[in-house]
Amino acid sequence: MNNVTYQNVHNRFKLNGFSFTKEDLLRVAYSFIKEGSYYEKPLGIFILDWFDPKPYLEINTSGSTGAPKIIRVDKQAMVNSALATGDFFDLQPGQKVLHCLPTDYVAGKMMFVRAFILGLDMEFVAPSSHPLEGVKGTFDFCGMVPLQAKNSLKDLHRIKKLIIGGAKVNKSLEKELITIPSQIYETYGMTETITHIAAKRVGEAAFTVLPNVIITTDDRHCLVIDAHKISGEKIVTNDLVELVSATQFVWKGRFDNVINSGGIKLIPEQIEEKLATLIPRHFFVYGQADELLGEKLVLYVEGEPMTVEESVFEVLDKYERPKEILFIPEFKQTATGKIMRDQSVGR
Repeated sequence: MNNVTYQNVHNRFKLNGFSFTKEDLLRVAYSFIKEGSYYEKPLGIFILDWFDPKPYLEINTSGSTGAPKIIRVDKQAMVNSALATGDFFDLQPGQKVLHCLPTDYVAGKMMFVRAFILGLDMEFVAPSSHPLEGVKGTFDFCGMVPLQAKNSLKDLHRIKKLIIGGAKVNKSLEKELITIPSQIYETYGMTETITHIAAKRVGEAAFTVLPNVIITTDDRHCLVIDAHKISGEKIVTNDLVELVSATQFVWKGRFDNVINSGGIKLIPEQIEEKLATLIPRHFFVYGQADELLGEKLVLYVEGEPMTVEESVFEVLDKYERPKEILFIPEFKQTATGKIMRDQSVGR
């Protein structure tokens, strides 16, 4: 399989029930661009870009960990990523997959690359927050963001293997997903790693890396990714992790979110996990400048002011308790539903 190049279209590949060669796909792309619906036009553009002579694509990042930007990604690296995903999740030619993500971003593009390269039978539907509404039958594989999975709980048994990415799966959603008989995975990755480089079954603590990925940490305890078939250089992340083994890690939070309050380092994501099922709205904790402490821990809750009982905070350690609770009418979010903390508080 290592001689597979991006110009290949697997002979088992199907799109919405029809087989397509590379030449067929180029014709379809033109019609999508000219007269396709809002979600088909980006696919048409992607197909033309994929099969043009350039060995790379330019892809938008989501902007969840900084300003959105355009990065250049090698097409062969995307093929290698598709092959690694196929190995990890045991995807076989002819298997039925559902594509319900926007094709503007890397996750949506990669679902197509996997289909071209691995020979998958793909049903392509409009990316909506209720992706299984109006879709019949069962599927071997699908990728969703957490909001889509939450809105599809009653139908997820129709998907044998589901990967969820783009934002963290919170504790309350995880509890519901564990009860579903499908194989459901949370993935870890970013645009720079061409979607996921690791995954874990919901309910498990540690992510396991995909084939040909080597992980280490730097002196900040942040994850360093060496995936030579995907990126020519090591990727140094701002993700605080604990290495469990050479192939497994536990994600703790973001280095850039750490709050230094009176010399105590607080990781917001760990505090939020403890509160996840106790506050009935979107919320996050954040460090605000404070003369005495340097930074004080503030709890931000979305929506109109409400009473948060003091007993809610009994699950927290002494230093983790918020010094103040503030309310914001609506949080700023990325396209995948990840809360943008700095923008939400007006930084």
